[in-house]
Amino acid sequence: MLNLERLRTLDALARHGSVSGAAEGLHVTTSAVSQQMAKLEREVGQQLLAKNGRGVRLTDAGQLLADHAARILSQVELAQSDIEAQRGEVVGEVRLAAFPTAARGLFPAALTALRRDHPELKVRTVELEPERAIRAVLRGDSDLAVVLDWSNKRLPVPGGLAKAELLEDVPDIAMPAGHPLADRTEVDLEDFADDEWVSWPEGEFCYDWLMFTLRSVGVEPRISHLAGEHHTQLALIAAGFGVCVTPRLGRGPVPEGVCMVPVRQKMRRHIHAVWRTDADRRPSIRAAVAALRDAGRAL
Repeated sequence: MLNLERLRTLDALARHGSVSGAAEGLHVTTSAVSQQMAKLEREVGQQLLAKNGRGVRLTDAGQLLADHAARILSQVELAQSDIEAQRGEVVGEVRLAAFPTAARGLFPAALTALRRDHPELKVRTVELEPERAIRAVLRGDSDLAVVLDWSNKRLPVPGGLAKAELLEDVPDIAMPAGHPLADRTEVDLEDFADDEWVSWPEGEFCYDWLMFTLRSVGVEPRISHLAGEHHTQLALIAAGFGVCVTPRLGRGPVPEGVCMVPVRQKMRRHIHAVWRTDADRRPSIRAAVAALRDAGRAL
């Protein structure tokens, strides 16, 4: 009989395309991945991996079995959902991922409500940027992810995932208190054509959004500093090193020396929860979405 964990390893290899990627996704060592695959090859009596330069690729037999593995793992997830739905109780474990400001702004209230209303449910959380969080849900590493997109730049959501909107978040422009526009009630992005910017790191979805948004209004961004945490960005602003976009969700106290001014164009972040459609009937997923929505409404 085929071993489920070895099929999960094969599925991770097919998704990631490398032993190291599969190991990272499964939170195991590359040696553990290789050992599982060697055992699986002995079980099926066929070679599943072949050398491909410095890496590996799936053989025809490996790809065939990987296709079956994906369906088997999806069916296992569906079975778990049906069992939980049949029981109708919010129990077991649910694993949540969220980008940092959502984790800070939503998780404390949502987790408090889940602990109060569903004491038999164990909740685990992790901070992940939206694209990584979606991959974690697809791999089965997380059960639900809180992700974001912008009103003028959507985040693609792959097939096989369900989505529910939690709230809209309105960001402001953060600038030094001595900035010429600090006393305005509203500003336009075009007003900052000559300013230096503090941005999210390159390669992140919000960095790409900032580049796209500024260029769409004729501003060529002058990015001087990159920081993933908004607190770090605001510390740089307070010291006089440029301006930045700062969401309101999870913002916390504004440092002395920083002024927040709304943008006339009304930029908006859409905050969503996403989960696998084959887990849609799990009471724990529904309870987590409801708790996150309530936390969003309270803001």
